[in-house]
Amino acid sequence: MIISAEGRSYRKAVADQVLIQRGAKHYSNKLRVVIEAWRPGNRRRDLDNLLKAVLDSLTHAGVWEDDGNIVDLRIYWGPGIAGMLKIHIQEV
Repeated sequence: MIISAEGRSYRKAVADQVLIQRGAKHYSNKLRVVIEAWRPGNRRRDLDNLLKAVLDSLTHAGVWEDDGNIVDLRIYWGPGIAGMLKIHIQEV
């Protein structure tokens, strides 16, 4: 698969945040993942379009062995506008 320059930049930004926040625990068991997404602006957006890039980037950053280990996945809009994601990961 060929990843665009924008995709590579996003992937690097995710990996940088994982290092900064010390989130690289490399989970290998079944996981529950909850994502709170804060819109970057007032434009209408589809929540489900966020998932693929986020999950693949976290896999690439080494947070978990494989996103196929996610057995419970939830995503919802956070209040307000901030242009960020809060991701909670728990082994189940």
